[in-house]
Amino acid sequence: MKNSCLFCRIIRNEIPASRVFENDSTLIIKDISPQAPYHYLAIPKEHYSGIHNVPSSKGDLFKNLFASISEFVREENLEEKSYRLVINYGEKAGQSVAHIHVHILGGREMKWPPG
Repeated sequence: MKNSCLFCRIIRNEIPASRVFENDSTLIIKDISPQAPYHYLAIPKEHYSGIHNVPSSKGDLFKNLFASISEFVREENLEEKSYRLVINYGEKAGQSVAHIHVHILGGREMKWPPG
């Protein structure tokens, strides 16, 4: 799956994307179909389709992912504008690419409950 995964192909530079942040563990891109004025996708560079698929021995994946998101949010001053983080798993939940990713949304009022 990871060879044909859209996000894996973006990570490998086989498909262009609007990259806004990158380090050894994480890539953050602009969403091509934004649902808010600020809509980014934070993608771990290791391929797992959902958080439940990550073995406990790979727990650093989450530490690195959220540290990267934190750094990006600070760099973009999103904490001053408010933002929401969303992780979907499965088609019915809205996951369209079977690779863990975190939506970073902001720039408008968010409603609750979502969905």
